[in-house]
Amino acid sequence: MSKAQRLTRTHPDQLLVGLVSVSDRASAGVYVDEGIPSLQSWLAQALTVAPQCVSRLVPDEPARISAALVELVDELGCDLVLTTGGTGPARRDVTPEATLAVATREMPGFGEQMRQISLRFVPTAILSRQVGVLRETDDHAALILNLPGQPKAIRETLEGLRDEQGAVVVPGVFAAVPYCIDLIGGPYAETRPEVVAAFRPKSARRAS
Repeated sequence: MSKAQRLTRTHPDQLLVGLVSVSDRASAGVYVDEGIPSLQSWLAQALTVAPQCVSRLVPDEPARISAALVELVDELGCDLVLTTGGTGPARRDVTPEATLAVATREMPGFGEQMRQISLRFVPTAILSRQVGVLRETDDHAALILNLPGQPKAIRETLEGLRDEQGAVVVPGVFAAVPYCIDLIGGPYAETRPEVVAAFRPKSARRAS
């Protein structure tokens, strides 16, 4: 089988994003996957330059998950890969292990913050095993994040929590994503602050 063709940006600041939904039943057609459409919709709202997304729907099998991540990063050249599903303690929940198997470095702060956000909503957030990692090749690097399976939880994790006045109470994990992608050699992605405000130190901000 020939390799997939590498994605090409239509704008210098465009993020190339891989979306992976992990579910035995959705991949078998038992029900319609909601994770990928939810992620696509959220990214379109959050980013000032529409991302180019490519998706994969795979069963809860470590080898299939790892293979999808490798394809999206190494062959297609994605800057960011977001997975949804398979992060709990059930025996078939193996997304974190499959992610760590292809990682070159861990980014533990992402998993820690995801659980902090979710704990504001449900006490069972401590059961989540989501991880954040980097996968690096000789000429490319990507950030890979495990997200929850439910659309509402996906949005909460990415955006964080605001009070009634709109002030951020708990930052969403996506606030740190653009700067992380800067640091690993990716494009300069900007977000709409009313959705999630990306943080960069002053020295890393682009002049207006």
